[in-house]
Amino acid sequence: EGKGVDKDEKKEIHHLEKAAIGGDPNARHNLGCVEGNNGRTERAIQHIIIAANMGHDGSLETVEKFCAQGMISKDVFAETLRTHHEAVDAMKSPQREK
Repeated sequence: EGKGVDKDEKKEIHHLEKAAIGGDPNARHNLGCVEGNNGRTERAIQHIIIAANMGHDGSLETVEKFCAQGMISKDVFAETLRTHHEAVDAMKSPQREK
């Protein structure tokens, strides 16, 4: 939130969508949050699952909560967990581990 600047939600969503399409997991997660806040639960869940599948840890935690609340099945959670671990493993390299 900027001081003295009005928030333009349409512009925010536009830029989040562009970044999410470009592969940014943070943008995908944030887009899911916006969708959830706007009452579009199914879209929110899909964005959060996609972000988790890209290796976003916060999204994986949210998916786990969705499962605990019965919003998604245990099978969907298990698949998301597996895909998340694959994405995280794919990002590991000896240079990054130093």
